[in-house]
Amino acid sequence: MAHVGVHCLVELYGCPLELLDDYRFIQRTLKAAAEHAGATWLGDASHRFDPQGVTALGLLAESHITVHTWPELGYAAADCFTCGDQAIAEDACRYLANELQAKRTTIVRIPRAAGLTPSEVEGVDPERAHMSRENEPGFEKHSLNVERLELTASR
Repeated sequence: MAHVGVHCLVELYGCPLELLDDYRFIQRTLKAAAEHAGATWLGDASHRFDPQGVTALGLLAESHITVHTWPELGYAAADCFTCGDQAIAEDACRYLANELQAKRTTIVRIPRAAGLTPSEVEGVDPERAHMSRENEPGFEKHSLNVERLELTASR
């Protein structure tokens, strides 16, 4: 079943405090992750919190990518939503995990609009609607099914 895109949620644990609290590093890394995934960067917004922490958002032609950091916990939460087939959300999440030096990472992958029925997509041009043509085995219509990918740092 076709879907409009993939939304990945990523949990990053055991990241160095100095990386998570480095405003410029987070901005650069977020943009690099999007580009690594094949996405088209349109712009960004970010904020450094006092006394610590950073939130950054990248607006993509394909959708968005975000990261939110809690340096005091060595933790970051991120997500990447990409529409169509050009950009690969999982690649952006794996790039973030590597660059933030996460000791443990969990990625949840959600195909968006996978529950569309044949009658809802009848007459729709998948390319014009930015739909993915990727086959999604194991995903049933009208139910939320996700894949959890556990990654452990090789460091």
